[in-house]
Amino acid sequence: MRISEIRKLSYQELTRELESSHRELFNLRFRAATRQLTNYREINKVKKDIARLKTVIRETELSGS
Repeated sequence: MRISEIRKLSYQELTRELESSHRELFNLRFRAATRQLTNYREINKVKKDIARLKTVIRETELSGS
């Protein structure tokens, strides 16, 4: 997900997206542990998405919106 797309989301949508990204990361790690994951780069992509989401959430908290 691009940062411009993330900034357009509301606070509730951001938290929902963050929760689903955490679930996706858990599933990817589980698949990696059981050797079912073919593309290991997906883990890093999801981690970066989580970091972007947390950054934007924190920005909205600091701005008071």
